[in-house]
Amino acid sequence: MISTENIAIIAISLDTVWIILAAVLVFMMNAGFGMLEAGLCRAKNTVNIFAKNIVIFAIASLSFWLVGFGLMFGDGNSFMGTTGWMLSGEDNSPAIGEHYFGDYSALGWAALPLYAKVFFQLMFVAASAHIVSGAVSERIKFFAFIAFSIVLVAIIYPIVGHWAWGGGWLGDIGFVDFAGSTVVHSVGGWAALTGAIVLGARAKKFTRDGKVMPIPGHNQAMAVLGMFFLWFGWFGFNAGSAMTAGSDIIATVALNTTLAAAAGVLSAMIAAEVLVGKPDLSMIINGSLAGLVAITAGCADVSAGGAVLIGLIAGVLVVYFIMLLDKRRIDDPVGAIPVHLINGIWGTLAVGLFSLESGFLYTGDLSLLIVQMTGVLAIAGFVGIGSYFIWRIISLLMGGLRVSQEEEDIGLDISEHGMEAYPSSSGPKSLY
Repeated sequence: MISTENIAIIAISLDTVWIILAAVLVFMMNAGFGMLEAGLCRAKNTVNIFAKNIVIFAIASLSFWLVGFGLMFGDGNSFMGTTGWMLSGEDNSPAIGEHYFGDYSALGWAALPLYAKVFFQLMFVAASAHIVSGAVSERIKFFAFIAFSIVLVAIIYPIVGHWAWGGGWLGDIGFVDFAGSTVVHSVGGWAALTGAIVLGARAKKFTRDGKVMPIPGHNQAMAVLGMFFLWFGWFGFNAGSAMTAGSDIIATVALNTTLAAAAGVLSAMIAAEVLVGKPDLSMIINGSLAGLVAITAGCADVSAGGAVLIGLIAGVLVVYFIMLLDKRRIDDPVGAIPVHLINGIWGTLAVGLFSLESGFLYTGDLSLLIVQMTGVLAIAGFVGIGSYFIWRIISLLMGGLRVSQEEEDIGLDISEHGMEAYPSSSGPKSLY
């Protein structure tokens, strides 16, 4: 007969294997972000996009080890963690509950080794900067973007994460964001919006009278493949956030994630047909991502039907707001702001409506919805205002955020990196 102690050891081992597997799934989302952005942008900027993509992950990994994990999950105050930087804190994981002693008590409920917890949470960090990358693509200086990304992934994201997941004030008032509609996606979305506003539109995107001039991406097939990499990784992103393999929650999360994404595809397709006149492929791609972003907050708390409704609304929102941004002359080459900011907000508020335990539509009680609104507004203020000033400071220090008009025309591959993604036999030239 297997002893209780051995059963516990086996359970911890299985949970550890699952969380590492989930983290690896999330890691593949880095490739998805890069392929999506590159496919929806012009060929002459492909090298630049993938260079940002790689460097973002490297910066996120090292900064999370250095300060991010401590800021986010270290014991401290309601604003941020103040202990455990460079994983130097006391910790007796995988002990849990009253048996846990250490400096990362916000994760004391997860029966996993400390390094497994860190490895999984680390994989989330780069996503917020990848979101920004898409919105400012094709005209930002490489090192200006890197400078902003360092601040975002090392300071802004971990502090917001502490508020919601690390024992901070939002978690204390009952804020629900299971896997990051707000903590990951809205954080990246607010930073993307402020960056796009400060940076300005790409050359020739808008005429003087405000007419939108389409700038099509160079490879829709690459964008679709990137979307599927993201969708694939999202199963680790959402289901892995349960931090255990021994719960039926992960099955609920996986199904709800799939249903919301599928609903987002169909509603975006229909919305594009109605509003644009064609079932535009880029709108369909973003519809799937909108559904995924929106369900991320409530994937463990809503019914399958609720997930479908959340995804259907997300698909319509993404099409509408892509068009609205164009009308407002805000240039977002990949639709990152409608996908991640707008649907991060929608998904977070949707928990207050559709949560089976506390949602308004089931209980008639507005308490959770009010808490969710509080979180959305607080993070909007902190990230939106903070990001705006950080962009401005970087612009002053680096002589502006934008490349020159000539460099933008040539393409950032050549002007910033001195190479092309698709070199011709006759030597380097612009691949407009």
